[in-house]
Amino acid sequence: MTTGWDNFQELVREQMRKVYAEPFIEHSLDPKNVGDMEEADSYVSVLGSCGDRMELYLKVQDDRIIDATFYTDGCSATIACGSMLTELAKNRTLGEALVISAKVLIEKLGGLPEDHVHCAGLASLTLKRAVMEYINLRKEPWEKVYRDRDMRQNPIIVDETKEIS
Repeated sequence: MTTGWDNFQELVREQMRKVYAEPFIEHSLDPKNVGDMEEADSYVSVLGSCGDRMELYLKVQDDRIIDATFYTDGCSATIACGSMLTELAKNRTLGEALVISAKVLIEKLGGLPEDHVHCAGLASLTLKRAVMEYINLRKEPWEKVYRDRDMRQNPIIVDETKEIS
């Protein structure tokens, strides 16, 4: 039996199909890997020039990302990019994760409108920062408690538009 909610959701999807590809729609309406992660090996909070914030949590074992979750207060494009990012990062080595660029995210999502391309840059930079944070914390693991708390209060501010060029 079709409900009013089902009809509404299909109407939203129809409208979105006029602008976005199906992978984008799926990741924006049903994002994967959203939320905090207990005992994360790396955590970063990054604030883009557009005002969107993305937080990324990584669990790493033998230099391989075994789990990744994110949170954002951003738009549907930022949500889709964060969701796709975590899916792509899982089961990759740290080196492999570093090459997940904004262009890769845009391609995997089936494209983004020009005014939302920076969202892919924000996601890509957030992953790079999280990997670097993990590497730095391996050298000085005692700093983790202080860095996580400070990161929540003072996110890293980036110009994600430079990641696209």
